[in-house]
Amino acid sequence: MKIHIIGCSGTGKTYLAKFFAKKYSIPHFDLDDIQWDNSAESYGVKMPVEKRASLLQGILSNTDWVIEGAYYSWVQQSFEDADIIYVLDMPKYLYKSRIIKRSIKRFLGLEKGKKETLKSVCSLLTWTDTFQNKNLKEIKSMLDKYDEKVIWLTSKKEVKKIIR
Repeated sequence: MKIHIIGCSGTGKTYLAKFFAKKYSIPHFDLDDIQWDNSAESYGVKMPVEKRASLLQGILSNTDWVIEGAYYSWVQQSFEDADIIYVLDMPKYLYKSRIIKRSIKRFLGLEKGKKETLKSVCSLLTWTDTFQNKNLKEIKSMLDKYDEKVIWLTSKKEVKKIIR
């Protein structure tokens, strides 16, 4: 089973990926972990492109996987290899409120996460508008050739139906 989940921050990618990983006993990979250098001392340092490509190929060489992330320009092979692709296109109020709640929990030390700053959270909230208004159109165009294996989820209700 090879599952790719794509959507902007706060749409529930990680939640859905963890569900599938547990249900099918398959490894879960967050594309943020190969896009960003989490060992860097500051937030927002990108992984070198060659290393990122090598890490992605390592993931794709697995028999089974669930991959989740907002990236699309450098992950075409994962779309090709996936058995199913979920696109999370949630309402703006939902993903923005989730980002804010998650950030507050991280600032308070109640949740483990990336080394975010107030500035980076504000940038992320702004970026989500670009993702929804521009990138999602590009993703739709890119995924048109995989129409038979793409499922668009546009509400919490649809996600709940999938996990039942």
